[in-house]
Amino acid sequence: MSALIDFGNYVSLQQAASLIVASPNNIYLLEGEPGIGKSSLLTTIQEMNGNDTAYIDVPNMDLGDIAMPVVNHESKTTGYYPNSRFKFHLNKPINVMLDEFTKGADAIKNMLHPLLEVVNPRLGDVPVPAGSIIFLTGNLSTDGVGDSLKAHSRNRIIPVRVRKPDYEQWLEWAVNNNIDPVIMAWVRQYPHALASYMDEGQNENPYIFNPTQVQTAFVSPRSLEKLSNITRIRSKIDADTLICAMKGAAGEAAARDIQAFVDYQDQLPKWEEIIKSPTTTEVPTSAGACAVMVFGAIEKIDKSSITPFMEYLDRFESEWQAAFAINIAKTPTKQAIAFSSNAFADWIQRNEDIL
Repeated sequence: MSALIDFGNYVSLQQAASLIVASPNNIYLLEGEPGIGKSSLLTTIQEMNGNDTAYIDVPNMDLGDIAMPVVNHESKTTGYYPNSRFKFHLNKPINVMLDEFTKGADAIKNMLHPLLEVVNPRLGDVPVPAGSIIFLTGNLSTDGVGDSLKAHSRNRIIPVRVRKPDYEQWLEWAVNNNIDPVIMAWVRQYPHALASYMDEGQNENPYIFNPTQVQTAFVSPRSLEKLSNITRIRSKIDADTLICAMKGAAGEAAARDIQAFVDYQDQLPKWEEIIKSPTTTEVPTSAGACAVMVFGAIEKIDKSSITPFMEYLDRFESEWQAAFAINIAKTPTKQAIAFSSNAFADWIQRNEDIL
């Protein structure tokens, strides 16, 4: 996998999760471009430490969504009852994500502010359960989407910039998360669709988020997942509706280009034909069609079909054979099928030089 050289300026999503779990007494603000998967880290962190989770959508909160004053008639005082969404009443460690904290109203930020204390964090006068993790997310100030944080708040937290995954990292995630092969194939052939506007030479990139331009949609990991949901139901809608929906999800440039990959998918030989006659079924020649075939095969492959498919794959250029082998090896649901196959093992032995 290609490495991004940033000299400590950015971390990956996985690196950010590891940092948060390893250092639970610090409060981290994860800053990154829109749609790169910051919110998904709540699930990742739960998988790492096993704690229950509390997702707090800060921009959409009102004061009553945080806590309510309650009268104690015996002491003639008032106290606060936290909202159940924080799960502090469970009296066990909680992973709390204050999502898009930097877009919250000042009054909401002020009320949540005691959660940012390193010593004795609390919500009102209710202490955070011991062993809990609290972290924030937001966009970069250069994104121009309304994020701000005052100096006294920033001094209590540790900002960490999170980078967008590159195409290889995204594909590794996609093959394990039921993303339509058409979308994976397109990203494989258009890796710059996951570039950043802060990368050199991306001013004319028609796919990506760019705060200097007026945009209604753009390509991001989030919009790629939405595109997958659209292309998977393309048999139920007409071509105009498909293009219109894809344009709304990721912009016109991406929609028009992905349409070509949809056409590749629909023109490829049927899976049953490939498995029945792997030595005579037509092999696609264009790079786009080969990409669609490879990622579609990873999704369809099973114990009975891997042997004939490896025979069919042997007729492809080595680049696509390697793409199939590498990606199926990274797919937990397909690894056992590949590694228990004599045909796959024979291919590995013959082609070690291209892996």
